[in-house]
Amino acid sequence: MEKLYKRENYLKKIRGFYHDTEIIKVITGVRRCGKSSLMEIVKSELIDSGVPDANIIYLDLDSRKYRKIKTESEFEALIESFSSAEGIKYLFVDEIQNVMGFEEVINAFRGEGDFSIFITGSNSYLLSGELATKLTGRYIEFEMFPLSFEEYLEIKQFYGQDINTNLLIELNNYLLEGGFPKTIQYSNLADKRTYVRSVIDEIFEKDIRQRVKIRNKEVFESIRNYILNNYGATTSISNLLTDLSKNGLNIKRETLNRYIKALTDAKILYECDRFDLKSRRSIAGEKKYYLADTSFYFACNTDNRINFGPALENIVYIYARSKDYSVSIGRIGKLECDFILRDSNLNYSYVQVAYTINESKATEDREYSSLENIRDNYPKYVMTTDYILQNRNGIIHVNLMEFIKENKMF
Repeated sequence: MEKLYKRENYLKKIRGFYHDTEIIKVITGVRRCGKSSLMEIVKSELIDSGVPDANIIYLDLDSRKYRKIKTESEFEALIESFSSAEGIKYLFVDEIQNVMGFEEVINAFRGEGDFSIFITGSNSYLLSGELATKLTGRYIEFEMFPLSFEEYLEIKQFYGQDINTNLLIELNNYLLEGGFPKTIQYSNLADKRTYVRSVIDEIFEKDIRQRVKIRNKEVFESIRNYILNNYGATTSISNLLTDLSKNGLNIKRETLNRYIKALTDAKILYECDRFDLKSRRSIAGEKKYYLADTSFYFACNTDNRINFGPALENIVYIYARSKDYSVSIGRIGKLECDFILRDSNLNYSYVQVAYTINESKATEDREYSSLENIRDNYPKYVMTTDYILQNRNGIIHVNLMEFIKENKMF
């Protein structure tokens, strides 16, 4: 088997549950972000720890061997055919949503008490049915994302590729190429783009078209491309409808809502809601959309120029999500804070993202002013690509590339 790059940031979240027969381990994430490879590594670690091969059941339901397994009874019979070993059996099922009614089968084997179960799926439909309603408290979701900037540098090193000592050049490469692990193996940017476009097509065919009624594919793609082209921009459904109408697309609000939900369920897009710091409440309607990977934008456009504002925000948003922070956009009076992060202990951090603050005093003031108006003692960060750092009024100025490269927490 090909040697695989270990996504240690995710493995360390899962290791404590390897032998837990009560909890189903659900690994979700956009297609091709590395879920299957992660399960292969978990399997290898179990074998290395002494688990016999006979106790490991690995089913890839997208493979030719098992692609005809579609019903509950077929799925149950398949698992049964591998279940004769003594002791804990480790059941891995890749792309489990290919089987209708898989939830009942998985729950039944979990109930037997001698199966440690790991399942993957490429979209939110995996957790929208009986698995979520019947198994509350009996599964844990581990959400995967494409490679972070830190992982991008590590995987290049893993495959013996040169890394430029100028991290800003590598950051540009990362934004253009994206973080899908497979793209690292292509040397040509055009080939990387072709691969990413194939991922987009695969997501449409397998994660969207089969589950959502798309009456007009061209209209759907126009909406998809419009949102991809305006990622990181503050928007609302009303504004979207108006802008789309100006571009000749007159569609109903419910259709637009349904198409956006299809894109977020397929994990192409992520919604980031606005949060009012004064009232401590979410503001309905206003939000931003970020991409699972910036390569989606460049794969759908011929323009290689990078708009660093939304691009750097996107990197920080996905990085924070990969660290299990809840992320919102902040409003402080008339000012906006790029991100409010909240960890599992309900501690907050505030983050401003910019390419640089060293251009002028006005630029520096603009990035610091919103954070200076927050009247609490939680950490406040300005993240830029600058190497000359200037902390001000207790606000921490960090170099974005170094911060992520060093795998830091907020």
